[in-house]
Amino acid sequence: MITVNNLSVQFGGQPLFSRVDLQFTPGNCYGIIGANGAGKSTFLKVLSGELESTSGTVEIKPGVRMSVLKQDQNMYDEYSVIDTVIMGNKRLYDCGLEKDALYMKEDFTDEDGLRAAELEEEYAELGGWEAESDASQLLQGLGIPTELHTCGMTELEPRQKVKVLLAQALFGHPDIIMLDEPTNNLDINSVVWLEDFLMDYDGTVIVVSHDRYFLNNVCTHIVDIDYGKIRMYVGNYDFWYDASQLMQKLIKEKNKKGEEKIRELEEFIRRFSANKSKSRQATSRRKLLEKIKLEEIPASSRRYPWVGFQMAREPGKDRLFVTDVSLTVDGVKILDKISFIMDRGDKIAFIGSNENTITAMFQLLAGEREPDEGTIKWGVSTTQSYFPKDNGPYFNDCDLSIIDWMRQFSEDKRESYLRTFLGRMLFTNDDVYKPVKVLSGGEKVRCMLSRLMLSGASVLLLDQPTNHLDLESVAALNNGMNDFKGNIIFSTHDHQMTQTVANRIIEFNDDGSITDRRVTYDEYLEMMKDKREYY
Repeated sequence: MITVNNLSVQFGGQPLFSRVDLQFTPGNCYGIIGANGAGKSTFLKVLSGELESTSGTVEIKPGVRMSVLKQDQNMYDEYSVIDTVIMGNKRLYDCGLEKDALYMKEDFTDEDGLRAAELEEEYAELGGWEAESDASQLLQGLGIPTELHTCGMTELEPRQKVKVLLAQALFGHPDIIMLDEPTNNLDINSVVWLEDFLMDYDGTVIVVSHDRYFLNNVCTHIVDIDYGKIRMYVGNYDFWYDASQLMQKLIKEKNKKGEEKIRELEEFIRRFSANKSKSRQATSRRKLLEKIKLEEIPASSRRYPWVGFQMAREPGKDRLFVTDVSLTVDGVKILDKISFIMDRGDKIAFIGSNENTITAMFQLLAGEREPDEGTIKWGVSTTQSYFPKDNGPYFNDCDLSIIDWMRQFSEDKRESYLRTFLGRMLFTNDDVYKPVKVLSGGEKVRCMLSRLMLSGASVLLLDQPTNHLDLESVAALNNGMNDFKGNIIFSTHDHQMTQTVANRIIEFNDDGSITDRRVTYDEYLEMMKDKREYY
């Protein structure tokens, strides 16, 4: 159990949150949510002991083992993959090292023998003899093949390193697991496996995530950081969201009725306070007026953008023809004579274990690279707007302000016109004069979405548009994609977006082929479950 008493955190004298009293108990999974900058990761660091609070305490029962998902991918580059995972239980790993070092001594003494016996006993109690097989099972569940388990961490790709660090955090059945954005860069296989693992886990899990579907699947409680306070609610994310919206609605309705009553009483007092026959009633109503209190709705740290895409003109029947397209990258054929036709009304989700293949397909569709073979033909009346996975080239070495950056992409150069699109994405007042080169990852994504709304394109190509966005922005983008009347081809790690937007799934297989089905995402996963492709 973790007990939080009267906790406060300040930075530069400004409170981030204050007077927090919470309990985290075994058998539950707690999802921490809040707007960007609200303090989610900071709160997690305070709970884990990595960061000190300004005041208050975090109490953890003695003997409890806590595991935290590490964020530095290069932290274990001098170790093997399997050793990195086992280091998730540091005492077990250190015990094994000391034991092995004793047995390597040439002058092994009786004292060494006694110490080795102690270590052998402790090693067995900690599960040392099963450590490698347990670590291997975790790695395989997360999609790291056995042939990589003995490799050095330096030999892995960044996405594979993320999985190894996640396996490390889960290793050895810790009492408490703390995970900051564990689904980032995970493929669907790994996310499904992680969900199953956490749902069966009997310890305490505390997780920060922007993945609504993941929070709904694994969380028993939601910890909301807002208004400078931290409050805990029973239920998953959807339950919290519906309840919070209902509460806001009820408060507003109650205040509306109160305001109407106040106006009615004020009008009566104004009309009859000078009338002797009505003066007693006016006095009575004045006292009643003094008792009416409107419930203040605190200003939320959340900001809700609005995303809406409009086509400048309706395209004709022909939309997109991809015919026998092949592409080889670094000697590997990642696309092998693939063909598909996009029809009117299609909203296609690209999925697959290799995101580089998906990004290459987007680049082909956007005309940023050419196929080795085959053709890509757009309908003559279509227009396309592309949201690349890497938006760096749009901002790197750019000295423009946000408003001037947007002006590059618009025929209408008026500031008032451009502010319309930027304002929807929460760039208001002097924000629009901020240099784009200093923007955060989330701000750059919101700039790119403003550009997309400005384009008036009939086809949107979106490669991982939810990266760096908070929950409110993801929900706004989800709504905008749902409402869009044109075509969309997109990829995302957000399960809920894929399920609610896509009416067609195209999976890019490892052999360069594709699997193309006109079904929803959940229907597709169920189909693939039978083929054991996702389990």
